[in-house]
Parts: sequence; C-alpha cells; structure tokens
Amino acid sequence: MTNLPRLSVLALTFALAACPQTPEPPKPRAATAPADAAQVTAASATGAAPASSATASAHADGIAWRKGDVDAAFVAAKADHKPLFLYWGAVWCPPCNQVKATLFNRQDFIERSRFFVPVYIDGDSPSAQKLGTRFNVSGYPTMILFTPDGREIVRLPGEADPEQYMQVLTMGMNGARPVKDTLAAALSASRAHAELSPDDWRMLAYYSWITDEQQLIPEKSVAPTLKRLAQACPADQKDTAVRLELKALAAAAMAKDAKASPDAAATARLLAVLADSRLVRENFDTLTEYAGKIAGFVTAPKSPERVRLTASWTAALDRLVADTSLWTADRLVAVSAEVALARLDAKDAPLPAALQKSVRDAVARADRETADPYARQAVIDAAADALVEAGLLDDADTLLKAELKRSHSPYYFMVDLAEVAKKRGDKAGALDWYAQSYAAAQGPATRVQWGTRYVNALVELAPQDAARIEHAAGSVIGELEPVPDTFYDRNLRSLERMGKKLTAWSKEPAQRAALVRIRAQMSGVCAKLPAADPTRAKCGGALRPQAAKA
Repeated sequence: MTNLPRLSVLALTFALAACPQTPEPPKPRAATAPADAAQVTAASATGAAPASSATASAHADGIAWRKGDVDAAFVAAKADHKPLFLYWGAVWCPPCNQVKATLFNRQDFIERSRFFVPVYIDGDSPSAQKLGTRFNVSGYPTMILFTPDGREIVRLPGEADPEQYMQVLTMGMNGARPVKDTLAAALSASRAHAELSPDDWRMLAYYSWITDEQQLIPEKSVAPTLKRLAQACPADQKDTAVRLELKALAAAAMAKDAKASPDAAATARLLAVLADSRLVRENFDTLTEYAGKIAGFVTAPKSPERVRLTASWTAALDRLVADTSLWTADRLVAVSAEVALARLDAKDAPLPAALQKSVRDAVARADRETADPYARQAVIDAAADALVEAGLLDDADTLLKAELKRSHSPYYFMVDLAEVAKKRGDKAGALDWYAQSYAAAQGPATRVQWGTRYVNALVELAPQDAARIEHAAGSVIGELEPVPDTFYDRNLRSLERMGKKLTAWSKEPAQRAALVRIRAQMSGVCAKLPAADPTRAKCGGALRPQAAKA
C-alpha cells in the first residue's frame, strides 16, 4: 500500500536491499541474517524470515543478469551489437515481485534475454541511487531498453500483462528506434508522421508514462500530449487510439488539482469501450487502476451520466474479477475499482453488503491460492488495499499480521499495519508499527526510506515528543555512510522530505533546539564528503529546505 500508484500492481512504477540484494526469480534463495540487533529483534517478534539473499548464481532463473559494473555492461552491449535491458527494483516492492512471478520466469522472456544484455540494479546495491539519478529512474520497478550504443529506446510497461509486455519488448528490439524520435514524428505534420508504422503507434500507447520522469515531456503535458496522439492515430488503428485516449483521461484525472469536468463525448466513448469485452481485457490496467478517478472526472456528481457510466464500468469490472486469465493481483485491483466506483457519490456511506462479501471472497481466494513468495508479496499487498478501501480494517489487520510470518520482507507490511492503525485513530499503535518496520528494514537505501518515514510519522502523530523525534532522526543520520553515492535519488528525496517535516514542526523552543542538534549531526556527516563534490552541498541542504531551495 505504500508504493507508487500500482497500475495493476505492476506499475513501473505502478514505490531496496543491497544487504542483502534482491533475489533472482523464480524462487527466493536461503535467507541471510538480519543486519543488526534491532532487525534480529523485529524478525524474531514476527517469526518472519529475513529478506532473501542474492548470492545465488546469476543464471539461477535462466537469465544471465549482470550486476555491479553497469558501464562494463554497456561496453559489452556495444561490442556484441545487442540492446541492453535495465531493471531497477527492490526486494520489498510488490510490483517488482509481481514482475518476477509473472514475467522473468516466462520461457519466452528467458529466451528473449539471450538477445540483449540484461542488467539488474537492486536499489540497495552499491552506487544504486547514483545510477538512479544517472538513468533518471525513481519508481520501483522501472525497466528500460537501450540501443547497443546506449540510447534509450523505451521504458517498458509493467502495467500491461506479460503477453502485451513481450509484444512491446519485441517491437522495441526490432525497431531499435528511440521512443523520443517516434513521439516527435507522431506529433509533427511532416512526412515522418505518415511513415510511422502500426508498431510505432503501439509503442507510444504502451510506453510507461508513469516512469517517464519527464524524460519525453513535462509531467503537466502528459495528458494533452496523449490526447493529441489519440486524435492523430491513423483511422485503421482504432485499438491503439482507444488505449491512448484512456491513458490521456487517466493522466488528466490524476493531474494536480484536477476537478470534475463533465464531458459527454468522452463518457460516450468510455461506454463504448466498456461494452466491448475485448477492449476491456486489453486495457484492464487503466480501467481498473483509474476507474474512480476517470469516472469522477468526466461526469458530474450524482448525475444520470455518472449513474450510467458507473453501472457499465462495474459490469465490466465484474467480468475482469471473474477472468481467470488475469493474474490474481490484477483481479484484486478490479475489486478495489468496484469499491472506488461505489464510493464516488457515497464516500462515507457503508458499502453494500454484497460488495463487502465480494471483497472478502476475492481476498480469501487470493490468500488461499497463492503460495509463491514473490507472488504473495504482490497479491497480499493488493488484497490489503482492497480491504482497506472497503473499510474492512479488522480484516486487513488480520491478513497483514498473518503475512508477517510468511513474507520475505515483512517490514513492508508493517508499514501497512501502521496505516491501518492510523485510519482507526490509534496513534500509539501506528507509531509502534512504524518503529518496528524501521527496526526490521534491511539494506541502506531501504533503511533511509523506512527511517525517515518513521520520523515523519512521529512529527505527524506525536509532535509533542521532541526527544523521541530527535532520537529517531539521529538514528537515521547516524546510519548514513558519508560517501557521495549516499546522497542521490530516493535517499536524497527521503532526507529532504524529513527536513521539510522537521522544519515545519520546529515551532516551540524545545523543538527548535532539537532541530539545531539534528542539523548539527547532519553537518558532521556532510563534512566528511569531499569538499569539491556536488553531493556535499546536497547533503548540507537536505535538512534545510530554504537553503536547498536557494
């Protein structure tokens, strides 16, 4: 529940462990010992095994993953005239685990991997966060295909199902044309536009816009650009145009400060899509992840148009929930979408008993039928989401506590338990789970993220406890390795968020004094960085929002 938007739980995102590193699929290796005493305590308390080790052979899953020296991998790709496939993920991340359970163990993917250089970057491995900045990746998982000479071809769509993913991967390898060039041609009125192939248009429709990180266009331009592409798509490629329009609607509905904008034409086109089982199946990712957002965006509250649209959408979702060709977690996201639609005009009203039963039944089935550890990390996350969205907090609590003993990364679900407690109004219980999650977290980047989250929760839920906040912040800072590679990407953003929270919190004398000491401790870490290295300034500004902005 704490990831980036799921996009059918596979968000490339739709969201860290070098010590140990992420295990290779399809089966986790033997567990290693936790990194410190706090982790031993937390793991013992839950009865859970620590995160899995990645010391197994790189060929354990049939894929010759390269780790460590990324530059050497690019040199090899160029020498061998092969594309390079880069995976960036984390051991705890549910969408990453879904990729392992549904894609990396497929024979066709394994066979295809022999024709590219596969590079595996775990978010906690040495220099991983610096590499994240280099490749402009942030959300886990992100998958990118590069040309042999190192130009980015496409960011691959984890939101699509494995068959669609393989089609896009094959198109990218066959065409080897950077999607940036394809986008420019598609938006132009030149001859290049007319020369685009159906595969070029499909590549744009299946591009992972959610992990683009403004590589192609600014975030604010995504929705209008996708709308232009849908309108410019050739008339004989209606299915591709449909996907582009759905992506455009989703981007518009999710935009900052988006407000309902009744659109009769868009509503009519949505109704046509929802009536077509084939199109619903092909676009299940967008239709499940953004059901409530899109329906609420294109129709007015309590209007006849909204009633009709949500009824049609719910019927389509019913078919997806029953579709056994969809992966379990994706069917759970469809259940959550039904809840979102039911709450559109009745946010605080109890859900109908029949829908509550559907949620419980879907969760019970998923829990019962999913045994693979990778699959469970994604499935239980989706199941907990569905229960929480349905207001079934006791059920979610029970499910998550049971999973602590089975998960290879129980600290992820401890954060979910904290969120459930917070929804109940149990501040002490929430903080206890946040503390446990931090104690159990493994891997340097993971511990930065989990530790700063704990500090931020303390600021929100126990602002009066300056001593506890100072101790927690000091613990996070004390673990920072004083080397430049520490202060990049997710690490730096986590520290900056903590800095903003602490700065806003420090209103009273005791709070201000605590912040002075916290910043002094951070300054001691920053002083150990090379004076000429740009990360020294980034480190120094992380807990000083005004200084960082200046």
